[in-house]
Amino acid sequence: MPSSIQNKRIRKDPAARRAEIVAAAAAVALAEGLECITLRRIADELEVRPGLISHYFPAVEDLVSEAYGNAVAAELDELLPADRADAGPTRHLARFLVRAAGDSYDDISRLWLNARHLSRYRPALRGRVMVQEAAWRDRLEALIRDGVEQGEFRTPDPALTAIQILVVLDGLGALVNSGDLGDDPPAVRNMPAATAERELGLPAGALTAAAN
Repeated sequence: MPSSIQNKRIRKDPAARRAEIVAAAAAVALAEGLECITLRRIADELEVRPGLISHYFPAVEDLVSEAYGNAVAAELDELLPADRADAGPTRHLARFLVRAAGDSYDDISRLWLNARHLSRYRPALRGRVMVQEAAWRDRLEALIRDGVEQGEFRTPDPALTAIQILVVLDGLGALVNSGDLGDDPPAVRNMPAATAERELGLPAGALTAAAN
């Protein structure tokens, strides 16, 4: 006689189910844009009923902002980890700038552009964008402060320097949708590193060398 257990739907822990929903929405956001996140679309991705998604996220705007925050926070932890025990500040900054300005960062650059545009009309998303902007500034500022304390960097204002570097990265990211960046000379791709070297009192090319 077949076990009745086989006919029962496997119920996931609420926290695990919510995380699964957010991860699926984040994947859609990175691949296609935040506008493509709907309750039905995420239900289809997970092969569940839309009602299950709405149980966790009654308002799709909450899912959109959560998906954006999840994707961007994960990228921050990958590009600029808080735990830097494996290398010094210069090496970590060099790794961050090389990877952030590289092709593998294009999807997250598009997501930032997408979120900032939509946040004009979506308060929940606007709040999450502000939180993530602050998180990225704080993480980079902390790295710069460590470098100053260890004698690797020289700057009177680590917070301002962090903003300057991020502004240059954002400027390059703004070109990702046009495809123009790939046609620009290497000096353009190197602008974030050149800015960081200038503002941190490092020799020209020091960050590029440290990343290798």
